[in-house]
Amino acid sequence: MGDQQKLVLAYSGGLDTSVILKWLAEKGFEVICFVGNVGQRDDFAAVKEKALATGASKVHVRDLRREFVTDFIFPALWGNAIYESRYLLGTALARPLLARAQMEVAAEEGARYVAHGATGKGNDQVRFELTYYALDPAIKVIAPWKDPEFLATFKGRSDMIAYAEKHGIPVKAQRSKPYSEDENLMHISHEAGILEDPAYIAPEEVYSLTVSPRAAPDRETRIEIEFRDGLPVRVRNLEDGHEERDPLHLFEYLNKLGSENGIGRVDMVENRFVGIKSRGIYETPGATILWAAHRDLEAIAMDKEVMRLRDTLAPKFAEVIYNGFWFSPEMDFLLAAFAKSQEAIDGAVTLSLYKGNAMVVARKSPTSLYNQDLSSMEVEGGFDQTDSRGFINIHAQRLKAHHLVLKQERPFDWRRGILRRTGR
Repeated sequence: MGDQQKLVLAYSGGLDTSVILKWLAEKGFEVICFVGNVGQRDDFAAVKEKALATGASKVHVRDLRREFVTDFIFPALWGNAIYESRYLLGTALARPLLARAQMEVAAEEGARYVAHGATGKGNDQVRFELTYYALDPAIKVIAPWKDPEFLATFKGRSDMIAYAEKHGIPVKAQRSKPYSEDENLMHISHEAGILEDPAYIAPEEVYSLTVSPRAAPDRETRIEIEFRDGLPVRVRNLEDGHEERDPLHLFEYLNKLGSENGIGRVDMVENRFVGIKSRGIYETPGATILWAAHRDLEAIAMDKEVMRLRDTLAPKFAEVIYNGFWFSPEMDFLLAAFAKSQEAIDGAVTLSLYKGNAMVVARKSPTSLYNQDLSSMEVEGGFDQTDSRGFINIHAQRLKAHHLVLKQERPFDWRRGILRRTGR
């Protein structure tokens, strides 16, 4: 199958990709490993050493953290991307970045093949492969977890461990966690194993990025986040004066504050793109704070109709990201629209961080559309209240017409019917 053809493998150093590396090498490929640093807490020198010892001809380790923040997390912030109203898309945003960098390595090495270790039941296979094909339609993809021969050889984790021991691939001695994790700068996810039962209450030891809100400090931390064109440009701790302005350092600092205050935990059942429901537990501290601040600033600085229109697109935007279509024409369209919507989203938001909550307590903006006199109940502010009579009459015409038709055709009062059926 290989004839020593070059193949670039997305490699993590874990059991699956280490076994896949050896298996591909045995099939005749020259395997070049790509390792992307997107903020996971790994020893990258050790990962590289393990890959070389397992049979890789080369290992490329790329630091992608800054690109992750500026090219993926911040654009997602513009579109208020939240999948199924709860998930901030930490894994989904990292995959197209990793796949793009992997394709860059393939181009540099002149490799015709790329491979990944994602399973055939999950979302990541789609995210990786759609990115591969979008960036190079001629690329050849090897996906072992969809290969009949591989599936016949490795029916479970015990088969993989036995294969690793046979080939001298180091396997961690300690008992593995009975669930899987994926970590990056934006979040950590916990799923599968003991967490597959949605009725199972996850013990505190599952959480590794945030302290329990119960154990968080019994005092608030006030911070101010400043935005320009919808992008965070400064975070300042109002308690001790600490500031961060660099995009990467700013995001890392928000992660630190969120982690210390137990912010960003989500336990949910979601709908995978392949049609399977799955339970996931996520810890997303910094992004949770950032999303809350940005959304609040938009309320004061974004036109009402622009906001309504953007908000109708936001669920689709989140779905496009989740399903792996970052490099697609619909994504180009959405990002262009969101960039336009953010042109005057300038200002600063003050938040109180306390025991799992990121509460907005104040905001200010040089591009504010808020007119205090106009909205005040104490002064007229240029608003003629008698105009409201005609405003209401015009909007009431449709309701009057509907009521007259409804009364003639269906005299049943549905409100009373609901109250009867619920026993109220």
